[in-house]
Amino acid sequence: MSQSDDTLREKLRQHLNTLEGDEEKPDWLRDLMEWLLQEMLNLEFKEFLGAEPYERSEDRQGYRNGYRQRDLFTRVGRLTMRVPRDREGRFCPGIFDRYQRSEKALVLALQESYLQGVSTRKVKRITEKLCGVEFSKDQVSRMVQMLDEELTTWRSRTLDKVYPYLVADAHYEYVREDGRVESEGVLLIKGIDEYGYREILSVAVAPAEEEASWSEAFSDLLARGLDAGSVRCLVSDEHLGLRAAMRRYLPRMTWQRCQTHYQRNAAAKVPRKARKEVHAGLRDVFNAPDAEQAWKRAERLMDIWGDRFPDLVAWMEETIEEPLAVFALPPEHRKRMRTTNGLERFHEELRRRSRVVRIFPNRASCLRLSTALVMEQSEEWLTGHRYLNMQMLEEEPEEIKLALGVVEVMA
Repeated sequence: MSQSDDTLREKLRQHLNTLEGDEEKPDWLRDLMEWLLQEMLNLEFKEFLGAEPYERSEDRQGYRNGYRQRDLFTRVGRLTMRVPRDREGRFCPGIFDRYQRSEKALVLALQESYLQGVSTRKVKRITEKLCGVEFSKDQVSRMVQMLDEELTTWRSRTLDKVYPYLVADAHYEYVREDGRVESEGVLLIKGIDEYGYREILSVAVAPAEEEASWSEAFSDLLARGLDAGSVRCLVSDEHLGLRAAMRRYLPRMTWQRCQTHYQRNAAAKVPRKARKEVHAGLRDVFNAPDAEQAWKRAERLMDIWGDRFPDLVAWMEETIEEPLAVFALPPEHRKRMRTTNGLERFHEELRRRSRVVRIFPNRASCLRLSTALVMEQSEEWLTGHRYLNMQMLEEEPEEIKLALGVVEVMA
């Protein structure tokens, strides 16, 4: 732990002591958040200058020049921050962009809902709690324009790295279109780059998970620089529209059918009381040490279940190779690349945030909030721990390289 971390922790402990007994006050949480973010802002400025106030140091990069006031609107209310300034005006605090981007998108969705008469009383109460200020159509319009420009630039950014692995998945949100409330899909494509870091490459809102929607997403990736030949494997569920789009735009890669989805599909083909048995049997297959053992276990299961679950066995005979495609990858990568669970957990976070809105006033509002949250998650992934050791791809056995080179997307 760094000295700055120790200092901030000690200051936080002292500040909490001063708040002891104040939990019943309506704004105690806002005061705590304001204090904590101010301390983080001061630490960021100190690291930017490379010196404490009045400190003589060869590492100093500039000099202090007072403060300016700036408001930060959050879910606990409006926070008033004192932003340090340097003489050259070079300091640009990252805390506002990182923290407020998704907050702005959420607030905008609620404001637009209110202005369009959606659940007027409830939304007005929520927005006043979130914003702490009144707003007008002109204010909302200006905020939309400023935020959309940043988010559009991010969605259209050039992809100048190699992405051996992709994961695709979607969830649904309620959106008001032409006076009707419709369920529309939020389509995400996650990439794992050549260095082993994750990021969201594509986010889109479409009427449904149709081939045309996924085709547009993959076409956009290729137009932005994705090298289709470098994609080794894509993980997804068995949605027909998604598979058709993959065959068209990424025809030479390995397709891994999500094992979690496969187990759910299998369980639906047997009586309820037998579902635990089916789940355990398939999990044993998927946990095999190699492809040969996986196939042997699968064949043994089909022999055991042949008389009891003929529909399940007939289905498995046609599809079991799809969730076993992951065995063509290096062993160290298989656990993370056998399901879409990681991306689905992020979908849950998106749903948790969008639940406040309930019904988006339009598709643009849904895309705005989704993009803001996705952008922040990508930044966190790219600056966090490495997800996979991609050196394994360079050191993989010759038989794995051959399998990766010839396996095509399942028809």
